[in-house]
Amino acid sequence: MADFGLRSYQEEVVERALRRENVIIWLPTGGGKTRAAVYVAKRHLETTSPAKVVVLVNKVHLVEQHFKKEFKPHLGPEYKIEAVSGDSGQKDFFGKVVERSDVVICTAQIVFNALTNMEENAHVELSDITLLIIDECHHTQKEGVYNKIMRHYLEKKLRGEPKLPQILGLTASPGTGGAKILERAVEHVLQICANLDSAIVSTKHCTAELKEKVPRPFKSIHIVDKRAQDPFGDQLKEMMQKIHNFMTLPPDFRLRECGTQEYELDVITLKRRGEKEQNRILAQCALHLREYNDALLINDTLRMMDAYRSLEDFYDTKTDNAIDETDDFLVRLFQDDAVKLRKIAKNSQYENPKMGKLETVLRNQFGPDPESRGILFCKTRKSTRCLNDWVLYNRALQQAGIKAAVLTGAGCGKSHMTQNEQDDTIRKFSQGVLNLLISTSVAEEGLDIPECNLVVRYGLLTNEIAQQQARGRARAQEAEYSMVGQTGGQEVHREHINELLEELTGQAIAKIQEMSPHDFRTKINELQKEALIGSDIADTHKMKKRGRYDASAVQLWCRGCFKSVASGSDIEVIKNMHRVNVNPDFRKHYKLGEQVKIGKTFDDWEPGCKISCNDCNQDWGFEIKYRKIALLPNIAIKNFALETPEGTTPVKKWKDVSFTVEEFDFQEYIQDNFPDMTID
Repeated sequence: MADFGLRSYQEEVVERALRRENVIIWLPTGGGKTRAAVYVAKRHLETTSPAKVVVLVNKVHLVEQHFKKEFKPHLGPEYKIEAVSGDSGQKDFFGKVVERSDVVICTAQIVFNALTNMEENAHVELSDITLLIIDECHHTQKEGVYNKIMRHYLEKKLRGEPKLPQILGLTASPGTGGAKILERAVEHVLQICANLDSAIVSTKHCTAELKEKVPRPFKSIHIVDKRAQDPFGDQLKEMMQKIHNFMTLPPDFRLRECGTQEYELDVITLKRRGEKEQNRILAQCALHLREYNDALLINDTLRMMDAYRSLEDFYDTKTDNAIDETDDFLVRLFQDDAVKLRKIAKNSQYENPKMGKLETVLRNQFGPDPESRGILFCKTRKSTRCLNDWVLYNRALQQAGIKAAVLTGAGCGKSHMTQNEQDDTIRKFSQGVLNLLISTSVAEEGLDIPECNLVVRYGLLTNEIAQQQARGRARAQEAEYSMVGQTGGQEVHREHINELLEELTGQAIAKIQEMSPHDFRTKINELQKEALIGSDIADTHKMKKRGRYDASAVQLWCRGCFKSVASGSDIEVIKNMHRVNVNPDFRKHYKLGEQVKIGKTFDDWEPGCKISCNDCNQDWGFEIKYRKIALLPNIAIKNFALETPEGTTPVKKWKDVSFTVEEFDFQEYIQDNFPDMTID
């Protein structure tokens, strides 16, 4: 092992895996879990015939990262290694890829699809795999894709099928699952062990070395007092009260204090109720109140001007799309007070004191040490853009030598980054061209980011796993982990709670490790049987719900204007991914917007333009061109509500609809729409 470069604590945690036991390796961020897994894979390949190693990751960018940085350098000369992600055409021939490779690194969804796809070129059986490595395995719970894969495993195990892969899980923290007492935390960790059919191992004899190699950063908490005066927030609350007075709240409904997360939950519930009752006044007022509440939250965390611009951007899309007196009132309310709001937002006398403290934290790190690197974690993509703008135009921060950039998750929206943009940003950070990443949670887990001198969590209320992952980025010598909060604020309270939960996680794992092998295995088997029974019941319930109504008996109407625009029978699904409306009459209900840019290509489809309601401008999704011929509207169900024989209901995801969506038949579509065309 020494020749491989493993440290003593890594050698300790792989011992049981080398004896072919199923284990979860629990090491902190920066502790070298992946390197330990590569060593286990190497020994497995050397001692097993035939051997097939599959490495599962939960994010696309980790496929290439693990391939290039870990597995290829150490195993490449001797073994055939393949990296497969959703960007790769190889996913459609995944069975063949596994067959011809020694090691395959891929996203978990690809393996799940391969287990359920019976086409010869794509299909894979778990018995084809001899070692299954699951990165960030604390996600193996509930309806996560890791857990769906492991349910296949458990079903085969409980049937007594002999050929199952060895499991190796990797995690920096399984967390407590929200539990705050030891007994419940033990149950949570045991459930993850049961889901992975694995024991959890950590270093016992080399803790001193681990602490030396992965030191905890110095922690600083910076508390500021609330604004003495907040005329901007007061003005927003006054405008919100006018909306409260305009609409009539149901007698049984109460809104909690505005400017809080609780108020946001209330107006989301109110909007759904308005949609269900087809009460457009209620639904639209709730939509606008959520935007005002969001502006209050921004005002509490960022600059007043950021909060103002958030509202301004929202109303820019509403001004020309008023369809009744409710829209007229709501748009006019903002327009009448916009000048006043903007004037207050420009007055530095009332600026957010948290921003001043954040400036001090950054200057103290980067001013004396221009070689420093840091990550500033915040809640939303909008927050990252606002903070980046603030750094760019803050003279003191520029004089301190700060060169910042945004890092957010990949996707196809305006606020998302492409995979190439992500890679380019991280590369510049590694090279020192950039020295501060302003990031959402995407940088907490998995990404190969250089050691940081400073990590700041700003305006965040997250669980103990996210807090540990973020802190683990501060790995340079004498690094600082910092947070900025407000007197009596929830962030500071949550920080302290998370510290206690982190300790509780360690206590729960220690308790489990003290169990006798017999007691542990008995408990795990019991939990596995319960989980599979529960899964079967849930699947039966979903099938009943999905087939509750005939598709032709369900109408889809726009959540913006309450207009019926489609029948459930118009909707078909392409490869269990795109829900498209195949009725050509649907096109008269929507208008085209800007071209959707995803930043990657696919074999059989490409994105077209965004689509929105002709009447109210409600976003509906975007068109796709399938197999270079069929131009189809790919609709997002969250932007519609379903009118069923038993009433109206909004749904968030397609899996929640109460009718069966049929498979798209490309040949039939061509015959109906292009009768003279011949398709091979």
